[in-house]
Amino acid sequence: MGRGDLTSGQWARLEPLLPQGIKPGRPPVRTRRQLIDGIRWRTRTGAPWRDVPEWYGPRDRVYDLFRRWQRGGTWARIVTQLQAQADAKGLITWDVNVESTVCRAHQHAAGAAKRGTCRRSRPAGSS
Repeated sequence: MGRGDLTSGQWARLEPLLPQGIKPGRPPVRTRRQLIDGIRWRTRTGAPWRDVPEWYGPRDRVYDLFRRWQRGGTWARIVTQLQAQADAKGLITWDVNVESTVCRAHQHAAGAAKRGTCRRSRPAGSS
């Protein structure tokens, strides 16, 4: 188990929220937990999909699961359900605080005069 992989407690909370597989047949070589850990590794590091470590499974399989669940809305549903559970337990504070004193625009964005960057060319012969 890697440093950023799901713990047993986290997996116990996440597993009931996952969609059920519909294909009968032989069991998969990689578990869903490994594939999800691979997805989490990739999103946490920001690395390309081709750099997902081998122990999470084939990178195309990890990517395929990620995209299917993204297109089907599975990730959004999981986040919504986890937020609802945490909110019911009082673990989420929904206060928003924005301090505008640190939000500054660059001087050029504020309409300051630009000096020396561009001169209007005058027609030849005029003074």
